[in-house]
Order: sequence, then C-alpha cells, then structure tokens
Amino acid sequence: MTLPDHPELSILIVVDSDALSAFIPALATLLRREFSAQVKLEVVSNGSGSDAAPLATLLSLEKMIVRRNRPCWADRIAKADIHDLLETRSNQSFSFVIDLTKGTQKHAQPVWRPLYNGAAGEPALASSLLFLGTPKISISVQREASAQPAIICGGTASLESAAGIGGAMEAVWSRTTMLLVKAIRGELQKTGSQACDLQDAAEAPLISTGATLRYGASALAAAAANAAYSLCCHRPHWRVGWRFSNISNDVWASRSLGGATWNILKDPIDHFYADPFPVFWRGRDYIFFEDLDHKTQKGIISVVEFDAEGRPGPPIPVLEEPWHLSYPFIIEADGEIWMIPEASLSGQITAYRAIEFPWRWEKHATLVSDVEAGDATIVAHNDRLWMFAVIRQGIGGYSDALAMWSSGHLFGQWQPHPANPVLIDDREARPAGAMVRRNGQLLRPVQDCRSGYGAALGLARVTKLDDEGFAQIVETRLAPGSSSWPGRKLHSLNGNGRLEVIDGSVPRPKMPLARHLVDRIYRPAT
Repeated sequence: MTLPDHPELSILIVVDSDALSAFIPALATLLRREFSAQVKLEVVSNGSGSDAAPLATLLSLEKMIVRRNRPCWADRIAKADIHDLLETRSNQSFSFVIDLTKGTQKHAQPVWRPLYNGAAGEPALASSLLFLGTPKISISVQREASAQPAIICGGTASLESAAGIGGAMEAVWSRTTMLLVKAIRGELQKTGSQACDLQDAAEAPLISTGATLRYGASALAAAAANAAYSLCCHRPHWRVGWRFSNISNDVWASRSLGGATWNILKDPIDHFYADPFPVFWRGRDYIFFEDLDHKTQKGIISVVEFDAEGRPGPPIPVLEEPWHLSYPFIIEADGEIWMIPEASLSGQITAYRAIEFPWRWEKHATLVSDVEAGDATIVAHNDRLWMFAVIRQGIGGYSDALAMWSSGHLFGQWQPHPANPVLIDDREARPAGAMVRRNGQLLRPVQDCRSGYGAALGLARVTKLDDEGFAQIVETRLAPGSSSWPGRKLHSLNGNGRLEVIDGSVPRPKMPLARHLVDRIYRPAT
C-alpha cells in the first residue's frame, strides 16, 4: 500500500559485486510490496574479492552436505538474474538508498544501512555467524551526507531452524528486512524510534580457506551423527511435567524449578506431549496439551482429566485440523471456555468454543487473518485485551519477532500495534505460557532460544504496554538439566493457582527397553 505522503517512492539498493545473492531480489520484492515503491539496484566493485571466495566455497559445500540443494537466500546469483533491477540511468533521483556494501559509499540521498555486530556487509554477517553466533542487527540512517549516522532500531534473529551458515544468513536477513521496513515506515510516517549513536563493531575473523575446511568437516560429522541418532531415537521428544502448587510456592514465587516433585504425564513411545495448559472448571482439574505423532510430525490437541484423588486419566484427543496444532491457550469469556491454539500453517489466529467441555470444540471466530503467527497469548490490561504472538513471513525462525494486537472484547476488532513487530529478540520475544499478575505487576514467561529452540525459559516483568510501545525486563532465566527437571529443553510454564505445568525435552529411544532405562535416568528428583 502506498503511503499517502509518498505516492512515488523510489529506492536504490547498493550491493557489492561479490555479494550477489537471492536475498537481493527478495528484498526488492518486499520493498515493492510494502511501499508500492520503484526499486532499483546498483552493483559496485569492491576490489579483488579475495575475502568472498572462501565464503562462496563454504556456502557451496554446505548446500550439498547440510541443505541437500534446498534453495535459500544465501545462494549466489548472477547479474543476468536481476537485470530488471539494475539501474541504467545515471541521472535518476531516488527517495533514499539502502546500502548493503561493506565499504563506505557516498550518496546525496538519505542512506539506510544494516549492521551486524556494528559492522556492514555480507562478510561481516557471515563471519559473525561462523565465529560468534547470531549477531546484533542494527539499522542505521544517515539523513544527509554531512550528518553522522545513527541507529534507529535493532534486534537479534533466532537461528533455531537455520540449516548451516547459509540458512543462518537467510534467518538474519529475514529479520533485517522486518527492521528495515519498520524503520522506513516510521521515518515516512514521522513515528520513528529515538535514534542512538553507533556502537563499536565487534571483531570477527574473516572466513579463510582453513576455516571453510574445518567447518565442512564439522558439518559432515554433525550430519552423520544426526542421521545415526534419528535411526535409534525419536527427535525431538517433549514431555509434560505437572504438580499441585499455589501462588506462594510455584515457579513465579520461588524463581526456580525446585520445590515439590514434578510428575511426568505418561506418553506413548511414538508420541510427544508439549505446551501444557491447566484448567480448573466446575470442580475438576484438566491439562490441555499438544499431542504430536512422531510418524506424521503433526500435532493435535489432547486433554487429561484428573480424578478426585489428583491422578490424571488417559489422554483424549479433542481437537484436530488438517494443519498442525499446538499451544492450546485457554481463556474464559462471557461465562464460557475458549481455546486459541497455535495454527500458524492456517494463516489465521482462531478461537474455538467448548460446546461440551472439555471433549468437543467448534470453530467460532477468526481473530486475526492473513498472518503466520504462533503461540497467541491474551491478557487483560487497562480495560483492553492484548494479544501477543510471534510472527514470520515464510522465512527465518519462529521465535524472535513479537507482534501485538488489542481489542475491547475477545470477539471485537483486533487492531495491530503500530510498532509491530514490537520486539525482535531470540531470547525474549516468544510467549512461553499465560501471563500472570503478582503484587500488582504484570509478568510474562518467555522462551529463550539463543542456544536453540526451547533451550531455556525467561521470567519477565512488563514495564510498558500501550499504543505507544511495549517493554519488559527479564528478571530470571531458568534452564533445564537440574535434578528437579532433568533434560535438555524447557519452553513453557503455566499455572492456575492450584495446578502448575511445564514441559521439556529428553532422549526417546525407539526400543521399549532402552526407553524405560532413559526414563529412569531422566526422572525428576524427589
């Protein structure tokens, strides 16, 4: 959609000649769609390109070993592939420039530039990923040639679904495009963030031939190990833990996973359980959860009902769709129970009504459409409902870009926050369960995916939630692996003042005998 005050926006993308990748036309397409802009490309020579050859070799090597020829934005392209983008008129004037080069280009127009750990260009991104991990993305703007550049916004991309360095570059670029669009839109609409000074660049070695060979050997060994593991074990395998507690001794009160022993919700050998949500309704306790069949890799929603002695019954499937379902967020409104499960593949955030609680549910309303959103979580705050969810646009991770919507009623008009995405951060964006209030404070569990999907859990205090923005402070980080909750993953926390639930990942051998042995090893301590 063309912005009202800028009906003829034109953008020039400048890129190094040895950094032509599939990311460039993808960025141009996005800018055209978002701003109805004319987009052109200028390719500049940057010298010998000696630092580009090892990176090209690395990307070619991992495309065969890691990605098995699956395409990604890091794939090299030729000028002929983007001939329609190339700028041929030397006298054309542009509204602004997006400079992707590693050098310093002089432009008369305002210049937007992505930085990775403070450094510019594709080599800085690749080196950061290979040697330092996911980089801090910053978007700088230089409004006039004589002015100093300043940082407008930034974030950190999640690499949990990235395949190799090329996949990681794609993941970071996907969030770079989100930040560029957000920064440019804020500038055009005069709603941009407060600028801050540039930071010193973090030093990362250039990718060398030796580093490429070492990376190739490591990638080959990792691929072989993963293949061997998949032959004997289901991967991944999540399990649900539960215990009775109250607000004086739960995880939010103690800021730890210790205390009363966690019980394991028993699962069959070929299914995993995750994303538990407890419900107390008409004198009975229930846990709703994702129930995934390892054979189909597709999730449905199941429930267990507790008996009068506090023992869970057998799991009963209650909701299935043609697409994957998980994270069955439960909310009460108008005297009824509603479920809003994750259904990102459907392109919608949908509310289901319990027509026979807890066994039968029907689709009632689409709350948000045309969005790839996960882990939708709703909280009432200042006489409005606020919905949090992570979003993506078909590319990149699932755990780093937080969007919000607000409405006066569960089935009212949900308005997107003007600053969406309000946060891009692989450690603090993704919801990990229902939000709670303690001592007048609004608290939010978040997934910490810096070391991989579901690696840890953060407990955050919300300090700002309104139409102007969102802010939080993560006060506690909880990691799995202790005797209280042994295992390798931890990515959800929920409680209702009497029943508390978490989840986590453990090895799950396909052989029953080995499974029983592993279950004993990973049994929570009493």
